[in-house]
This record gives sequence, structure tokens and C-alpha cells, in this order.
Amino acid sequence: MRKKMGIRYMGAARPGVFAPLLAALLLAGCGDAQSTFLENQKKYARVRGAMEEKSSVLTRTLTENGLSVSDLNILIVAYKDESILELYAKSRAEKAYRPIKTYRIAARSGVLGPKSEQGDFQVPEGFYRIDRFNPASQFHLSLGINYPNSADRRRSHAGKLGGDIFIHGASVTIGCLPITDDKIKELYLYAVFARNGGQSTIPVYIFPFSMNDANMNTFARRYAADPSLVAFWRNLKQGFDLFMTNKIPLAVAPDTNGHYIYR
Repeated sequence: MRKKMGIRYMGAARPGVFAPLLAALLLAGCGDAQSTFLENQKKYARVRGAMEEKSSVLTRTLTENGLSVSDLNILIVAYKDESILELYAKSRAEKAYRPIKTYRIAARSGVLGPKSEQGDFQVPEGFYRIDRFNPASQFHLSLGINYPNSADRRRSHAGKLGGDIFIHGASVTIGCLPITDDKIKELYLYAVFARNGGQSTIPVYIFPFSMNDANMNTFARRYAADPSLVAFWRNLKQGFDLFMTNKIPLAVAPDTNGHYIYR
């Protein structure tokens, strides 16, 4: 389910097809260096199709939030138990993000708790970033997550930790976050425009549940027989609280046991 397909260029984009979005980019004065990523993505039929279909949706959502495709940073937050993926955004000059869109996660494998090894069917939990754009995915379009990160590697004792975790289309998965073909078109384009505008790191925070105090207490009681898991969640909750208070991207590093240190 998580197989990553090779990337091949599939011909040039047709001129004039993406006028609303590209006009905004040109008016903002994006130079050739910044537009290279977008131009490369447009060589793929699925990206061109997404732009044709979703340009009005993106423009409307961004305009309503005082943003544009040419001045955009994004951050993604997912909650496994609620099956929700939230898109946060801001302009490049702003410090704090704000939520602008919510998507339903269409399917989930495994149970609550972090991914620790290859073949455990788990969706990761922790603080990640987008590390791959796959415009020719087996699941329409997909955004790769940098699992295992350094914290995962220190926390797990497995010989093989697995990998190829994506946010993708479709409604089936093993360890990934599918949001249907229709909705991945939107999210993929938000990520493309953010990267094209210079955002080199797109954070992805994956939580087991919305980690407010009430939920944390409920799940701590429910999983009291697994104190190491509860301790891991309490460590994640520190990051959850920091982000929800300030809406500023977290600076994190792992300790020797694979728990997060927040700076």
C-alpha cells in the first residue's frame, strides 16, 4: 500500500490552462529560481489536472484567510483517533499559523501508539516534515513523511523500522494517511505552492488524538497498563500544548531515549 513509484516527466504543461493561479504568481514577481519547482510539477498530468480542477477552491480559501499562492507557508496536523487532518497556513512574514482547512482521514491501519518497526501496520506519531513529492503515486498524488526520524531511530530497538509513509489519495492504507483522490489534489497543491515560494521545511505533526487535558487524562487511564506508551504521549503533549498556545513551528530534538526535547 505504501509503495513509492519512480518519478518520470510526462511532457510539458499546456499554455494558458492555469491562468488564475499562475497570474497570482507572476504578479507577485516570483523569479525563475522560485518557479522551477512549480514548473517541474506541472510536467505531470495529475498535477495539471489538479490545478484545473482545484484552482478556484484554493484561491477562494486563501483569499478568505488573507493569503495567496505566491506568499504561502503551510503546516499539517493529524489526529489519528479523530481521523482528522488539519491544514494550517500563514504568509512568509507572519510568525503564527492559523487553521484554514480540515480534511477527513479516509482510513487508518494499526492502533493508537507510535510506529516502531517495519510491518507493524502503525501510523507514526511525532513531529515530522514533508520530504518527498510524488506526482505519479500509486495513490494518485502523495506527500512523503520523513519517518523514521531521529527520535524514532533512538526509541525503537527493531532491526528494520520501515518507511515510505505518505499522505496520499484513495481510501485504503497500510500505515499512511489517505484523504481520498479528491482531497489530495488540494493538499498537494497547497504544498507545491508553499515549496515553490521558498518553504523548504513543511512540518507534519501526527498526534494519537487531540491532546487537550481531558483527552490526555482519558487515554492515560485507558492505557494505564502500558506506562511507557503513556509517558511517550505525555511527551508529545508538551509539543501539542506549545504549538496550540503559540501556533509557531516547534524546534525539537530527541534525547537519548527518543523522547522529544522542545527548544
